[in-house]
Amino acid sequence: MRHTAMQRPVVRAELIGHHIDGYAPTDHYVRTFWISVVGPGAVADLLRLAAAAHSGRPLKRPNNLAVLIREGLAQPTEDGTIKVHQLVPQLNAKQVRRLPPALRRQHTEHRFVHEQRSPSLAG
Repeated sequence: MRHTAMQRPVVRAELIGHHIDGYAPTDHYVRTFWISVVGPGAVADLLRLAAAAHSGRPLKRPNNLAVLIREGLAQPTEDGTIKVHQLVPQLNAKQVRRLPPALRRQHTEHRFVHEQRSPSLAG
């Protein structure tokens, strides 16, 4: 191995309870709108973290962990554990403004339809 190549440390992931409304990490909403905000690599890392947290097995530190933390999708703890929510929240207003115009319109339509079916996600 080259001296510049570093092996990623192994981390543990834990789930944070259902105290927020949102979507399963595998939901179409996450794969459509969150990918546009954080990128496909970060969403893939989020899916791996959620799977590891559900199964209780460790995983290599995600490459996009800083992005997930910045966007509130993951929380590091002092002992090195990474906490992830069981449900991924809706995009906030600032994140929606970062979407391309066509996707922003699609998000508005999705939210309107979803609020009609599930008022608890209107937040």
